[in-house]
Amino acid sequence: MAECCFVDVGATRHDWTRAEIGALFDMPLLDLLFEAQTIHRRYFKPNQVQLSTLLSIKTGGCPENCGYCSQSAHFDSGVKSEKLMPLEAVVADAARAKAAGATRYCMAAAWRNPRDTDLDRVCAMVREVRKLGLETCVTLGMLTAEQSARLKEAGLDYYNHNIDTSEEYYPKVVTTRTYADRLETLANVRDAGIKVCCGGIIGMGETREDRVGMLLTLATMPTHPESVPINLLARTKGTPLGNSERPEIFELVRTIAAARITMPQSMVRLSAGRETLTDEAHALCFMAGANSVFVGNKLLTTANPELDRDRKLFSLLKMEPMPPEE
Repeated sequence: MAECCFVDVGATRHDWTRAEIGALFDMPLLDLLFEAQTIHRRYFKPNQVQLSTLLSIKTGGCPENCGYCSQSAHFDSGVKSEKLMPLEAVVADAARAKAAGATRYCMAAAWRNPRDTDLDRVCAMVREVRKLGLETCVTLGMLTAEQSARLKEAGLDYYNHNIDTSEEYYPKVVTTRTYADRLETLANVRDAGIKVCCGGIIGMGETREDRVGMLLTLATMPTHPESVPINLLARTKGTPLGNSERPEIFELVRTIAAARITMPQSMVRLSAGRETLTDEAHALCFMAGANSVFVGNKLLTTANPELDRDRKLFSLLKMEPMPPEE
């Protein structure tokens, strides 16, 4: 095995350098997987995966121009704008998700930022979903400190706000808000006492150096995001990035492994793009340290593997659902 370049592999650090993370990506793949799996086993049960469900509670019509997003009002992707779902429909969907084995329930609204009246309704959703015994997460766009405090009061467990990519590449993905805007929302969420869910997307035309930069931003935060989703771009017709070249599957695996090593105690979530992965690719991602997936046949507006396929996969790999946190 190639000699590791770190003194205490698996220690929780916040002083990672770009060169160190770049060196992880450059390791022989099997050595990288060995290091990632060793660290994974230090903090997690290796054959458990958390099952999450994601619901679009308000679809389409978003004023942002994120180049990957089918819900942007700037692009003709075929996704129509809809109103915020009623509380009863969301709670019913959450109950179905729990019955299917999910322990985490995520609610997403296609907004630049929520209006206070809309936030009232989202807070009610959070309260009712938590009553079902599910871990809650929402993603609503940018938040003020006051809005973050209201979500905390409602009992929200996690807030998702991805940085998407490196700071350098970010302006090529979206121009209606800045990287600093993203970081400000994350700071507001953290200050309110809500756990942070923040990751990125690969396959948007970025380079490996951009993937390194994305992880550098996350791994050097004073507190690592408790949840780090790694998404493979779901290429959508009508969006500027819809024809982006698909990266090699091993690049996804390397990104997950580097996330596991640099943020050893975080949940690393294998998120969008799973419907295109083979069983063998899934297994490599789990070996690299991914320990959460979204289940259900739809992720917002894109496809996701059918539940039966996931159940067969977990049976084949002899993996089991992670129990809910006490």
